[in-house]
Amino acid sequence: MLLIYPAIILENITIGNTLKILHFSDTHLGYNDLDILDENNVNQREADFYDAFTQVVQQIEEIKPDYIIHTGDLFHRSSPSNRAITFALEQFSRINSFGIPFVIIAGNHSTPRTNLSSPILKIFESYENIYLSYSQEYKKIEFDNIVFHTLPHMNDDTRALEQIEKCESNIDKTKKNIMMLHCSVGAWYLMQEFGEWVYPTDKEYIFQSMDYVALGHWHGFGSVGKHENVYYSGSTERTSLNDKRNSKGFILANIDESLDIEYKEINIRPIILKQIDCENYEEEIKSLDVSDTKDAIVEVKLINLTALQSIDIQNKEIKELFEDAMSVSIKREFKKNTNDVSVDDIEALSLEDYFLEHIKEDVKDDKENDRLKLKVQELFSKYEEANNDTV
Repeated sequence: MLLIYPAIILENITIGNTLKILHFSDTHLGYNDLDILDENNVNQREADFYDAFTQVVQQIEEIKPDYIIHTGDLFHRSSPSNRAITFALEQFSRINSFGIPFVIIAGNHSTPRTNLSSPILKIFESYENIYLSYSQEYKKIEFDNIVFHTLPHMNDDTRALEQIEKCESNIDKTKKNIMMLHCSVGAWYLMQEFGEWVYPTDKEYIFQSMDYVALGHWHGFGSVGKHENVYYSGSTERTSLNDKRNSKGFILANIDESLDIEYKEINIRPIILKQIDCENYEEEIKSLDVSDTKDAIVEVKLINLTALQSIDIQNKEIKELFEDAMSVSIKREFKKNTNDVSVDDIEALSLEDYFLEHIKEDVKDDKENDRLKLKVQELFSKYEEANNDTV
């Protein structure tokens, strides 16, 4: 059979009628954050991403799916570190040894922005059971009873439309058809990243011709809109505190006459939100439960905070409450007050002046007023020194 577009045809190893496909995505190997090192002097968050990937590989070995698919952003950067590359090569060697076909496409994080750089996924071309799609074009990867229609991330929207049309013309109604994309399907799934690809709405009808549409890019698990066969598997770890509500894992898609989706959760480092109402600060501190914060990333939100309270409540004092946590970040939400400085005034003032205005209005005792002024000036002086050191 003559194929017009890039394709690979292989003998299928599936026994029985149901096809079992393990779908994971957005593993972002090499991501690091928080400047905390583990016992091996590796950034702890980077190590967390390696651990999440290893858990999925362990599940692949146990489940033994018929096919494995990864829908993009294997690495966090298009030029990853030596450690990230070494880790990936080791894990891909392990996956390759399972003898299970593994299809992977490039995401926006793993795609160079110019043609001068070589796509990082090329390093896996020597593995016999791993099939790659990274050239910003449609690629058909075909087995005896299933076709993977791969559309990796594309930097050019016009080119992307042409590639989608090639995909549509290659649907094989005698086989199962799986579409693989790394993009946003609708504005709801935008990640607000430079160069992300938005799938055209007027081409969504193609999804109806597919047995399963596997998506990457959005970091939360779920089906997309009205399409019952279109799913994001989500990322395997969290790249943002805003992602704290999403569990992490992978999809096991069972395809027969109908589609059955199972979501398999993996164990990752928890992100815990704690809220302290500063209207009753002392009581809130006394009753604060920290039993669930061991080794966690903790986000503390101080609410109903006044400017005067904020001066006296030190971040160090809050962080010491969570001595078993891996990391603690603090957000301050100021109490709305009709006597506060107006928005227009705030824009005209420096942040330091804003605090000094509150002291002038609210503190009538001269000694306390002087103490707080000195404290504000000391705090902002340290802040400016720290900023100047990083310039």
